[in-house]
Amino acid sequence: MNDLRGHERVAFVGAGAIGCYVGGRMALAGVDVTLIDPWGEHVDRIKREGVKLSGTQGSATARVEALHLYEVQSLVNRTVDVAFIAVKSYDTEWATLFIKDYLAKDGFAVSLQNGINEERIARHLGWGRTLGCIASTIGVSLVGPGHVVRHYQPGGSAYTIFRVGEVHGRVTPRVQAVAAMLRLVDSAEVTSDLWGERWAKVTANSMHNGLAAVTGLTHLGIYGQPEPRRAAIRLGCEAVRVGRALGYDIRSIRDIPVDMLEGAARGDDSALAFTEQRMQGWTARMTDAGRPSTAQDVVKGRRTEIDAINGLVVESAREAQIEVPYQRALLDLVKRVERGSLRPAIDNLELLQRNAAA
Repeated sequence: MNDLRGHERVAFVGAGAIGCYVGGRMALAGVDVTLIDPWGEHVDRIKREGVKLSGTQGSATARVEALHLYEVQSLVNRTVDVAFIAVKSYDTEWATLFIKDYLAKDGFAVSLQNGINEERIARHLGWGRTLGCIASTIGVSLVGPGHVVRHYQPGGSAYTIFRVGEVHGRVTPRVQAVAAMLRLVDSAEVTSDLWGERWAKVTANSMHNGLAAVTGLTHLGIYGQPEPRRAAIRLGCEAVRVGRALGYDIRSIRDIPVDMLEGAARGDDSALAFTEQRMQGWTARMTDAGRPSTAQDVVKGRRTEIDAINGLVVESAREAQIEVPYQRALLDLVKRVERGSLRPAIDNLELLQRNAAA
């Protein structure tokens, strides 16, 4: 695909918050989109009424094709050019296998997920049919069947929301075409460093997803208050150290240079002041209701993706022989919340600090 020809068939395997929102906005712009999801009531509502999009980017209803899992065989004669894998990280492999037989001859998949799942996709499709896309601070939640709300203000020219790349780093016509599609939703660019961008996203997620899950705080609650904000800084510093040990080129976490983030975690007053000022600046794009996805899962009583976020940092740190006490302690607390043996509460910040110091 050299450019958007206007007839590419796009499927989203997983029509949760991110799949519905991105797919819905693309459909509004004229892209041929199909949403595929296992939640029956959700699919039925979309079939009847379309996807209701609301929040900071305005309200609209996108009329878009939606399929139950048992209906996907209908794609056999109208194959998919671009399949966005938009399920939870732990569902990546079955979702990839599910869409594999319905990809066009030169079709490919794009991981639009948290964590680092490109290898899982490539295991079944091959590296040549695998791309990655990082969605940063899009801030969406599925509030009911067929209804997605965006809580973050659009990035526009001020902040790039989507970064899409080939696993080998070269800029190809197809990756440029995917970026063009994503610009129909919000700002997007092609990256030549997918892996560094991926780890930067893991780092950012590891700073607030678990914290929100164990404290009950929103994005705004974490970054708008000193105590959780400083816990996030410590978590981010640990993740950056692990990423560097793995060989990733990590220059900044969102708009904070990593040397400033590390200095802040060490107690450097000027670095801390700079880092906190930048974090407080993030809150201008946040709304009171926005929660990280892990916290949304806890509220809904669902399995979280914590193993693909803080769990990935902890596992990688073990391999690199690096100590990550805050990451390890937070992972344990989220697991306890997930099991129901610990309730989300702001007091769990003290428990986090105590367990990290043990």
